[in-house]
Amino acid sequence: MRELAAHAEHVYTCTQRDAAVANSSIVASWRRCIAMHRLAPEQMRAPFRLSEQELKRSREDSEKLIADASAELDRLFATVGKSGCCLILTDHNGVALERRGLAGDDRHFHELGLWTGSVWTEASIGTNGIGTAIADERSVTILRDQHFFSSNINLSCTTAPIRDHRGQLAAALDISTCRDEINEITLGILGQMVRDAALRIEINLFRSAFAGARFVMVPAANNPTAALLAVDRHDLVIGATRAARLALQLDDRRISAGLPAADALQEQSVAADEDLIEAERAALVRALSRSMGNVSQAAVALGMSRATLHRKMKRLNLH
Repeated sequence: MRELAAHAEHVYTCTQRDAAVANSSIVASWRRCIAMHRLAPEQMRAPFRLSEQELKRSREDSEKLIADASAELDRLFATVGKSGCCLILTDHNGVALERRGLAGDDRHFHELGLWTGSVWTEASIGTNGIGTAIADERSVTILRDQHFFSSNINLSCTTAPIRDHRGQLAAALDISTCRDEINEITLGILGQMVRDAALRIEINLFRSAFAGARFVMVPAANNPTAALLAVDRHDLVIGATRAARLALQLDDRRISAGLPAADALQEQSVAADEDLIEAERAALVRALSRSMGNVSQAAVALGMSRATLHRKMKRLNLH
C-alpha cells in the first residue's frame, strides 16, 4: 500500500510543475487525466467494458481492419507470446477488438482488463500505452509506474498507432506484459516489433482500399517502404499513405483534384506534345512486348495494319 500511495503522490507532485509537463509526454498525459478526465491516481480500477452487443457493433464497424490485421497479429504473437506478453488490437476509440495471449496468462490479463471489449482510452484507464498513443497519435511506451493509476504500476506496455488509407488514425496495436524482469531495453525491442507490425497492417489497409491500382514507392521519404502512392491506369494519384503525404505535401484536396504521379514525384516535366509522343511510344512498346516482338500480332492488338505499325515504329525510333 505504501508503494501505491507513493506513486499517487509522485503523480500529483509532477503534474503541478509546468516544466515537468512541458518536458515529459508522460507527465503531460498525467495532467490530462487529472484536469480533463477528473481521474485520481490512487484509484484501483479496471477499464470500462462494452456490452456484448456494443462489442459486436464495434467489431462489425472494424471488420476490414480485423481482417487485414489478423495475420500480422498471429505472426507477432508467435514471436513474443511465450514471453508472457499479451497483444491487443483496438479501434480508434481504444476499444479492444482482438487479443492474443497464452491460456495460462489469461486470468491475470482478464483481471487487468486486457481483454476484448475493454476501452483503453485515457478517460477510461488513465495514462496507458493504447490511450496515450491514441491521444498523442504517436508510438508510446509506458513502463510500470509511468501508468497513471496505482493499480497498473506492475504493467508495462508499448503501442503503435495504425493509420487508414487516408492517413487518419484508425487503430492501435499494443504489447503488454507484467513480467518483473522487463526493462527499458527489452521494452524498446518490443516497441520496434510492434511498430513494424503496425506499419505492415497500415500497408495492408492501403492496398485493400485501392485494390487494382499500381503502387509506387516514394524514394524521397524518410521511410520509403511506408511511403506509397496508389496510381490508376491514367497515371493519376488516387491515394497516398501518411508517409507519402508528408514527404510530398499531399492532402485529400490535391489528390481528388487529379494529380499525375510524375508531378507528385517531381519528375522531370516534358512539354504536352512530347508527353503525347511518350504515351504513344509506351503503348507500342507494351504491345510489342506482349507479342514477344511479333509485329503482326502487335498490330492486331492495337487495331492497326502492320504497315501503319511499322511507320509508327520508325517515327518513334523503335526499330
